Amino acid sequence: MKDKAKKLIEKYEELESELGNPDVLGDQARYNKIHKQYKGIEKAVLKAKEYLQMMDDLDEYKAALGDSDPEMVAMAKAEISEIEKKLPEVTDELQILMVPKDPWDYRNATLEIRGGTGGDESALFAGDLFRMYRGYCDKMGWKMTIQDLSEGTVGGYKEIRVFIEGDSVYGTLKFESGVHRVQRVPETETQGRVHTSAATVAILPEAEEVDVEIREADIHMDTYRSSGAGGQYINKTDSAVRLTHIPTGVVVSCQTERSQLQNRLHAMEMLRSKILDAVIAKKEKEEAANRKALVGTGDRSAKIRTYNYPQNRVTDHRIGLTVYNLDKVVTGDLDEIINGLQMANAQEKLGKFNA
Repeated sequence: MKDKAKKLIEKYEELESELGNPDVLGDQARYNKIHKQYKGIEKAVLKAKEYLQMMDDLDEYKAALGDSDPEMVAMAKAEISEIEKKLPEVTDELQILMVPKDPWDYRNATLEIRGGTGGDESALFAGDLFRMYRGYCDKMGWKMTIQDLSEGTVGGYKEIRVFIEGDSVYGTLKFESGVHRVQRVPETETQGRVHTSAATVAILPEAEEVDVEIREADIHMDTYRSSGAGGQYINKTDSAVRLTHIPTGVVVSCQTERSQLQNRLHAMEMLRSKILDAVIAKKEKEEAANRKALVGTGDRSAKIRTYNYPQNRVTDHRIGLTVYNLDKVVTGDLDEIINGLQMANAQEKLGKFNA
C-alpha cells in the first residue's frame, strides 16, 4: 500500500507540473483534460499523504521503544496504540479512493429533471430538485447553464435541462439518475393529507465526437418557433431545433439560442450524450449481472430516494442511508448522501477487483 500511495502522489505532482507547462497552458483543451484528472485524484492524494505520515510516525515511535528513558518509551507505546487504532480505517478509505475511475467521470454533465406522477405537485417537486442541485453546484463552484425548460401550470417545471461545467461533475453526480419521490402535504390539499409524487433525474456525461459516431443520414431534424416571454424579444423565426436519431429513436431539442445553427450544435451535443449514456447504462447492467451492485445498476427507472417533509427525512434506498436534515438537503447540502454513494460504489468495485 505504501508503494501505491507514493506512486499516486508522484502522479499528482506530475500532473501539477504539466499544468504549469507553457505548451499545456497554450492548449485550452489539453489543459482542461489534465486539470480534471488532477482534481479528480486530489481527495485520494490527501488521504495517501495522511496514510504515509501515519506510517512514518509509526516507524519513528517503534524505534523509540528502545530508548533508555522510561517516559519516552511510555509515550511511544501510547502513540503506537493510537495510530494502530486509526490506521485500518485510513487504509480502507485510501483503498476505496484509489479504485480506478471510469474515463468519463472527469467530464462535465447534463442534468435533466422531469415531473412524473403527481400532476402539478410533481412539477413543483421538479422545481425543488432543480434548486437543490443549483445550490450544490454553487457550493462546488460549478457553472450551470439552462438549455431547455417547460414550466408547470402552477410553478416548478414539467421538464428542465441544464449543462453543468466543473471538475468531475459526471463522476460526482452520476448516481443521482433515477426516480426521486416526495412525501408531503401539497399547498392545494385542504385536509392536510400527505401526498406522494415523483420526478425523474438523469445525469448524462458530456460526449465527445470520438465517443459516439452519428451519421447525418441517421438524423431527422424538425424546426419550430421558440417559446419565450414575448414582447420585443419574441422569436419570430423557426430557430428551435428537434433532432431524432433514427436508429435509436432518441429525440432531443434545443431552443435557448436565437440562432438555429447554435441550437442545432447544442442539440447534437445532447444527442451524443444521450447515446453515450445508453452505452454506459448497458455496461453497468452487464457488470451488475456479475456482482451484487447496489448503486451502479444502469436502471434509470428505479426509485432511488425519498424526501419525506413531515419527518424532515431523506432516505436513499440503494445504500440504506437515512438523514434527518431534509431542510438542508433541499438547499444543496448533498455531501453526506453523495459521499455515501461514491464510497458504496467504490467498495463494490474493490470487492470485484479483490475477488
